[in-house]
Amino acid sequence: MASAAAVETTAPWIAELERRVRERSRASSSNSEPAEIRTLRERASERFGELGFPTQREEAWRFTNVAPIARTEWAPAAPPAAASPALDAALAPYVFPAAATLVFVDGRFAPRLSRTAGLGEGPGEGVIATPLSEALERHPEKVLPHLGRHAGFGQASFVALNTALFEDGVFLWLPRGAVVERPIHLIFAMGGAAAADGRPAVTFPRNLVVVGENAQATLVETYVGLAPEEPVYFTCPVTELAAGPGSVVDHYKVQRESRAAFHVATFELVQDRSSQLSSHSISLGGALVRNDVNALLDGEGSDTILNGLYMIGGRQFVDNHMRVEHAKAHCTSHELYKGVLEGKARSIFNGLIHVRHGAQKTDAKQSNRNLLLSPDAVANSNPQLEIFADDVRCTHGSTVGQLDDDAVFYLRSRGIGAEAARSLLTYAFASDIVERIKVEPVRRDLEEFLFTRLPKGEIVRQAV
Repeated sequence: MASAAAVETTAPWIAELERRVRERSRASSSNSEPAEIRTLRERASERFGELGFPTQREEAWRFTNVAPIARTEWAPAAPPAAASPALDAALAPYVFPAAATLVFVDGRFAPRLSRTAGLGEGPGEGVIATPLSEALERHPEKVLPHLGRHAGFGQASFVALNTALFEDGVFLWLPRGAVVERPIHLIFAMGGAAAADGRPAVTFPRNLVVVGENAQATLVETYVGLAPEEPVYFTCPVTELAAGPGSVVDHYKVQRESRAAFHVATFELVQDRSSQLSSHSISLGGALVRNDVNALLDGEGSDTILNGLYMIGGRQFVDNHMRVEHAKAHCTSHELYKGVLEGKARSIFNGLIHVRHGAQKTDAKQSNRNLLLSPDAVANSNPQLEIFADDVRCTHGSTVGQLDDDAVFYLRSRGIGAEAARSLLTYAFASDIVERIKVEPVRRDLEEFLFTRLPKGEIVRQAV
């Protein structure tokens, strides 16, 4: 039975869900949203009412307190100005040449800032990259078999919320054999980060990526706060990715939101036979960040690489929860997550590799390494294995520690100051992940972030 406090925090959200359902029902005659989606939203709304927000009594959330999210009265962000030089200037550092760039500002698609002219030519013919709201109108036969089918909300409160309340996001469709050589870039930016009545804003981006047989693409998701005063807001994205047989996908998620913001995200990945996917998750902003990454290797010979870097300070909190499900034989998965913590920052890494019955010849590796730059920083790490097959090779491990004093002494003996020596070693630790990023503008931007963030960064720049 739910506690009084849980009912108190959940009630406003349920009221909002019910209000949205009534609005859609009244508008059903003119609403272009398919009936299947309205039914999906209603089911998700009902499920959230049953689940409520997760509490620290639940094992998966015992270190993560979402009460500040549950108790805040959020509202949809105010519409951004149609044309704003200030907005354009703030967004410019995050834009790079790409096959397609789709920009969402305060939860709404910004066609003036988006570019899709690079798609639909050569091997990429037939590729669709469009706002999800538009895809539901124009391509429902491609969207409906996948939307909400991979990211289930049975036990996931925030996925249920997103499913019930999402307004827009990106639909990416790659037909069989399509090859998109340049990256496809999705930008989700919070500008003013406030509702029309001044309440803090909330957005629920929903992305669906369907990659056909033998298709290839590179996808970059960027979440960024543009306001210099770093306001409070809440971003709750869900990305579903279905990789077809023999497909190759490189995926990158860079989260650089306000350091006062909340970010609770779910990335759901399903792979068919012989598909290859690599995903890199970078967490730099946010006051409270939760990343749930769930990979289902559902075809023989599929290969998954999941890497991540979180670099946080002050009182920032980052929670990475990973689940890799080996459902078929002859699959491989490699995970490497690294964290750099200073101040009173806290991190959680909870990784599970689950090998089902019959998933023989599985090769799975999982590693989490944390570097603490402050005596007040805390990193919790919990790698796990569940194996129900007898012919597998699985390893996991974690480390939490400080900089090696001998390494610092060695650099100092070569004429490098103490602070610069520590920064150089920290850069080497973090750049292990950054250097694995194949998209040059993303990699270069993160390297610049490290040079700027680290003390004596110019010395580090010259040294490397």
